[in-house]
Amino acid sequence: MKACVSLLSAYSLYAFAEEIRQGFLTIEGGHRIGFCGKAVMEDGKIKTLHPISSLNIRIAREVKGCADHIFPYLFDNGRFCHTLILSPPGCGKTTLLRELIRNLSRAEGGYAVGVVDERGEIAGMCGGMAQMDLGECTDVISGCPKAEGMLLLLRSMSPQIIAVDELGRESDFLAASDLIHAGVKLLCTVHGSSLEELEKRAFLGRLLAHQVVERFVILSASQGVGTVEAILDSTGRAIYKKGGASWYKASGFA
Repeated sequence: MKACVSLLSAYSLYAFAEEIRQGFLTIEGGHRIGFCGKAVMEDGKIKTLHPISSLNIRIAREVKGCADHIFPYLFDNGRFCHTLILSPPGCGKTTLLRELIRNLSRAEGGYAVGVVDERGEIAGMCGGMAQMDLGECTDVISGCPKAEGMLLLLRSMSPQIIAVDELGRESDFLAASDLIHAGVKLLCTVHGSSLEELEKRAFLGRLLAHQVVERFVILSASQGVGTVEAILDSTGRAIYKKGGASWYKASGFA
């Protein structure tokens, strides 16, 4: 275990102290390593994990074409809608998000898409270059907290759409609200299994109450990873319902 952790951190574990403190490390290619072990506390907060006793290795995969069947449902009269992908952990939301970004970037005319890749899982940046295919009209800022990254992209890159994975903090939702009021479309993911569950979260519930989000993509693993249960509009009306196998199975990854 010690040798494995040393290899993953290129023998510079202290250089990744912040990542270890948060319990994960993203390596080249966008692969994510989760850590568990004894928490070392300082001033009531986790300083690091030592020793590390177990690892969870999540392999990042591109599944090109997995978003094609739902892509048209995210538009209204030719206009891309504010879209939220809702999914429990491990149901393929980051893979689907990555493919939606690629489709938007490569759509006719090409949307200018800004991506905030805080954990390096969407683009898999290495040496300043994305290891994953996000399309030619996509700008990526990696290793930056989501809230700061969204506002930075808004000010500097003139994006039409900003994409971000796993909104969770209060600051994330406040920044997302700023984007929406600035006329930029939002494409994001959150952990959850139903709209009712989201409505109980203070800041996200506020967005839902004002019907700001125009499309909800509900993911599950009921027929395998990547099952799209439904796509709902801002009122909660289903405009798409589950049919056929999941994209994960259809792509040969089952």
